Amino acid sequence: MRVLIAEDDLTSRTVLHAVLEKLGHEVTATVNGADALSVMEKPDPPSLIILDWMMPVMDGLEVVRRVRAMRSSHSPYMILLTTKGEKGDIIAGLDAGADDYLSKPFDSGELRARVDVGRRMIEMQDRLEAKVKELQKALDEIKTLQGILPICSFCKKIRDDQGYWNQVEAYVSKHSDAQFSHAICPECMKKHYPEFIK
Repeated sequence: MRVLIAEDDLTSRTVLHAVLEKLGHEVTATVNGADALSVMEKPDPPSLIILDWMMPVMDGLEVVRRVRAMRSSHSPYMILLTTKGEKGDIIAGLDAGADDYLSKPFDSGELRARVDVGRRMIEMQDRLEAKVKELQKALDEIKTLQGILPICSFCKKIRDDQGYWNQVEAYVSKHSDAQFSHAICPECMKKHYPEFIK
């Protein structure tokens, strides 16, 4: 998974980078919120961001707000990294649009666990997006039968727009995704094959 780090402290940034790479993630590191935002504005940005709350130029909270304000079909999972431990601060971060938070100094096991939660959420979002596309494609391909269909009173053939008479199943198959199998209804069985009726 591609992960973006925004952390102005060199030691924290180096440790974050090392831990995430060891976990198998592709990491991009930035030193302030403005640089992080610039990465997120590019095509195909990372799907998970770890942001320090307190940074120069632009803080993590502002980055969260701006990223959430972007019109994107794929919203990133954002974790705020903070020394702020007050409930009010945590609520403010989550209200701004962060998905999770991690207290500094962080534990590498907790970092791994929270990143795993983010990965699962991103994978679920990807699956949902794929299903929505699949459903849209199916809806686009559905052919509908509309309007008044002239049908013969005797043989039950349907007249198409060119004036040709078609068997019902041929007409419906051509204008929808329906497929037919043939059987004999009880009334026709009695009428045409009485010898097989017990």
